[in-house]
Amino acid sequence: MEAGLNIRRRDLGTLLAGGSLALAGCSDAGGSSDRVLFSADALPDGYPTVEAVKFMGKYLAEKTDGRLTVRTYPGGQLGSEGSTIEIAMFGGLDMTRTFSAALNNIAPLTKLFSLPFLFRSTAHQREVVDGEVGEAILESLTDYRLRGLAIYDTGGRGFYTTERPIPHPSALQGLKIRVPNSDIYLATIRALGANPTPMNFSEVYQGLVQKVIDGAENNWPSYISTRHYEVAPYFSETGHFMTPDMLIMSLRTWENFSPEDQALVKEAARASVTVMRNLWDQRVADSKAALLASGGEMLSDINTEPFRELMGPVYEQFVTPELKPYLEEIERIAEASA
Repeated sequence: MEAGLNIRRRDLGTLLAGGSLALAGCSDAGGSSDRVLFSADALPDGYPTVEAVKFMGKYLAEKTDGRLTVRTYPGGQLGSEGSTIEIAMFGGLDMTRTFSAALNNIAPLTKLFSLPFLFRSTAHQREVVDGEVGEAILESLTDYRLRGLAIYDTGGRGFYTTERPIPHPSALQGLKIRVPNSDIYLATIRALGANPTPMNFSEVYQGLVQKVIDGAENNWPSYISTRHYEVAPYFSETGHFMTPDMLIMSLRTWENFSPEDQALVKEAARASVTVMRNLWDQRVADSKAALLASGGEMLSDINTEPFRELMGPVYEQFVTPELKPYLEEIERIAEASA
């Protein structure tokens, strides 16, 4: 552990030194100096978000004849999501991809996307995050020394269990379900009648094998890539959370760009969303095929209304007056698309 930590600190020191030099070179109001943007991701190389940021780098390089480029550090090379957010806030890192729930204690408006059963479908979610609501959430980060650039999918989360599928909340009664250590996630699983069990994600496989937990909840790619399907072969597509990822930039970096380069960076980030979604959709399809090929069971077309009806206490606890107008707009979009 100590050896790995020392390597990480050394790499981070190099990053900070390089980033400081790059920022100094970018102080020119015309934004004419060469600039390498350093970007972190806790997810592994090849993951859709990592590939999307690589695409963003190529896009910028092509548009600026190599003046602006991106260097990616996937696989947690620069630390956890929480630590890279903090480093970006203080100007030591240009960009990082993070689960939006990791921003909940920093930027209150991001709590909106952590609410259960917020979106009716993937199409509904994409329409919301691509529109005024999504932009408002991204812009709200400027008050916390960050600049939101793009919102990436993480898919609908479902329950995967060792003994039975979950067609109705009653099937969750008494089950020990692993959840991230998030107040909203804990409250949601408790409201559905299960016993929420916070646990490090790396411990879930063994927890399922040893029956410490009866199941967990996550998206399709995570379920398959961790081989959790080997011990929990029932996946129920409840879509209870559709909490997205965000690509964020240090406000210090953002403010060192000219207005023209700011517009170009935002354009490149938006273009990367399409790349990410295409890769994500294919990975979800491949994951479903992998489960079925293994003999597992997928439960789709679940009536989510009985689940939604239990969410009243969760919304009462976590929806602030600040969030209510956004909820109303998300509901309006859903009704208009019905």
